[in-house]
Amino acid sequence: MTKLKQDFYGFLAQTSKTPVALEIVSAKGLWLKDTKGKKYLDLISGIAVSNLGHSHPSVVKAIKKQADKHTHLMVYGEYVQSAQVQFAKKICGLLPQKLNSVYFVNSGSEAVEGALKLAKRYTGRTEIISFKNAYHGSTHGALSVMGDEALKMPFRPLLPDVRILPCNDINALEAITKKTACVIIEPIQGEAGTIVPEKQFLKALEKQCKKTGTLLILDEIQTGFGRTGKLFAFEHTGITPDIITIGKAMGGGLPLGGFVANQKMMQTLSDNPPLGHITTFGGHPLCCASGLAALEVLLKEKFHEKADKKEKIFRALLKHSAIKEIRGQGLMLAVEFNNEELCKKVIEKCLKKGIIVDWFLFCPTAMRIAPPLIIQEKEIKQACLVIISAIKEVTSN
Repeated sequence: MTKLKQDFYGFLAQTSKTPVALEIVSAKGLWLKDTKGKKYLDLISGIAVSNLGHSHPSVVKAIKKQADKHTHLMVYGEYVQSAQVQFAKKICGLLPQKLNSVYFVNSGSEAVEGALKLAKRYTGRTEIISFKNAYHGSTHGALSVMGDEALKMPFRPLLPDVRILPCNDINALEAITKKTACVIIEPIQGEAGTIVPEKQFLKALEKQCKKTGTLLILDEIQTGFGRTGKLFAFEHTGITPDIITIGKAMGGGLPLGGFVANQKMMQTLSDNPPLGHITTFGGHPLCCASGLAALEVLLKEKFHEKADKKEKIFRALLKHSAIKEIRGQGLMLAVEFNNEELCKKVIEKCLKKGIIVDWFLFCPTAMRIAPPLIIQEKEIKQACLVIISAIKEVTSN
């Protein structure tokens, strides 16, 4: 074990007993390189973060340019900072007209926290509804609306007045009443194993929210910025949320999150009391410069519009009797196996062969495939050959 790895275990808080613990010294495009010079093809994008791959030159240039101007100046919202203003304006220009105000934070979890506070503040209600197998982050508010009890129980009590409904059950939507401040849902349930809610269900959800004056929050943290074939996944559905939460790929590889709503709604956080929501580093100028550059590259190169074609290539090439199902949309896919043990062995074998794939929190029988959107057909074919080879080796033993 290297000295660096010893210090990794010795001084860094661990998130699990068995971290992957790759020692990566450089990353560029689709590829990560370790201390021994071994290269790994990244098929998970740091969990849907690196949509343009690693160290994209336009993003790196924007970060350096901003660093030469200034880094942090003041707590969020007090100074007029060009990087924040430009990025917010760009985002709002790509969304429905009523979503015209961005509140920048540091992460997806913080975006959820802010969105929940906003909904309660604006409506004057306290009840929050989410769905089974939902994942919205691990801070206390976000954990409260998580749809998996195993991860929540050790940390109870959490937020009161939270109800968890089954997804795709239209009859269950009657639980949404005039007591409900908001409903939060992922347009694709990520950690459930990329479960795509039925359009009919989402439209019924939107209708019930409008009927009861309940705010509809769509969690686009994992789905946003092109991953599903649209810039935002709700564009597939025909519904329009009242609030969206964004993060992950938003910062172009740097930590950034946000929640977006109507300006009139957002203003309720600035009065009675003032500083109803506040963050020191939210909308950090380096992160906003990076995010804006990444978004401009995405739009110019139209990588999001090519995700559907690349999805079809993955589906066509990943054929094996051990694969039960492939779910998802665009480049947010789950490869389902018959059991958890097989899935785990395939993931481990792929890593040994230089392909980085992963599992899902609430679906350990499925393997995550969410490569950078810049991946080309050549790399998809290469990756699929290795994955099928890994499956064959695991199933033959």
